[in-house]
Amino acid sequence: MLLGTHLTMLIGPTVPIPAPQPLAEAIQSVEVTHRDQGRSGFQITFQVGRSGPVDLLDYGLLQNPLLRPFSRVVLVVTFNVLPTVLMDGMITNLQLSPGTEPGTSTLSVTGEDVSIMMDLEKKRVEHPAQDETLIALKILASHLQYFLSPPTVIPPLTIDPPIPIERTPVQQGTDLEYLNEMAGRHGYVFYVEPGPLPLMNRAYWGPPPRLGVPQPALSVNMGHETNVGSISFQYNALAPTTVKGEVQDRLTNQTLPVQTFASFRPPLASQPALPFNLPNVRTSLLEQSEGLNYMQAFARAQATTDASMDSVVSANGELDALRYGRLLQPRGLVGLRGVGYTNDGFYYVKSVTHAIQKGQYTQRFSLTREGVGALSPVVMP
Repeated sequence: MLLGTHLTMLIGPTVPIPAPQPLAEAIQSVEVTHRDQGRSGFQITFQVGRSGPVDLLDYGLLQNPLLRPFSRVVLVVTFNVLPTVLMDGMITNLQLSPGTEPGTSTLSVTGEDVSIMMDLEKKRVEHPAQDETLIALKILASHLQYFLSPPTVIPPLTIDPPIPIERTPVQQGTDLEYLNEMAGRHGYVFYVEPGPLPLMNRAYWGPPPRLGVPQPALSVNMGHETNVGSISFQYNALAPTTVKGEVQDRLTNQTLPVQTFASFRPPLASQPALPFNLPNVRTSLLEQSEGLNYMQAFARAQATTDASMDSVVSANGELDALRYGRLLQPRGLVGLRGVGYTNDGFYYVKSVTHAIQKGQYTQRFSLTREGVGALSPVVMP
């Protein structure tokens, strides 16, 4: 009974508790989507009915206080006694679909990760004598009840501490909007990922994570090692984009040229579209450079070029989670084997959607890299 895959749901308005048995038994399916940018989301579909005197006036689950909006939901998946937090979020939407036949009515509960709580109140706040690193830490500290672990905030190389007599940073918008706005100035990202324990979340504000130990390989057409059910590839030659323009450096008041030529990210392909596709590459103009110094403008331009490389080669497929034996994580690397030299090798995991039903667990994934050709003849099995 300890082996296999098990799903545990904690739910509650303040401190989530294990879902009561009637609620757990009513679950038909669970779907959770994690992306490398933006908020993650989930949807839980329950079977509902009106079969007794208690349900005379309404569906029983609709009256359950645990399923009210902004109730907190924690989903934990256990692979062979090893638990992993799949989602920690808030209910934001309920959809009832009455059926015409007994047992066909469903209630779909949809929600987003805990960062939604940082996107509810628009503010106008001044942050005198504080750079982006200090501001990010201060904003995240005000929401510490959702993280319970120190956030990861990486100071940018292009940091420009404000002098109060010259300027004062002003936040106009929600905390989440301002964190993303500050991240965009330096080519950074902000996201929240669940775990490592229930009710703990890790907030990250820093450069896109492209390094680390690759996850176990996705295998195609490799006999008993196969864990990918289907996969397809696409090469978009119009995706690579360089950026050029001019910026009036706020520090020196000089007008300086800005030009990008290639991606600064660690290579994953032996034949990257930049520079291999030159001169047949799109060129964009630098936008929104007012109030930036040269290094900040260059960082923003380079981030545009780096992000364009995510769309050069994309792979979309479906993974048998039971055969894979673990959760495929976005914002990380993974090896792919069995599809030939052109498409074998390492990829960046851009998004993963977990689809769970009784007796079935699949993971739909989207992988990207900057070109074709494997860098290494082997990947981690």
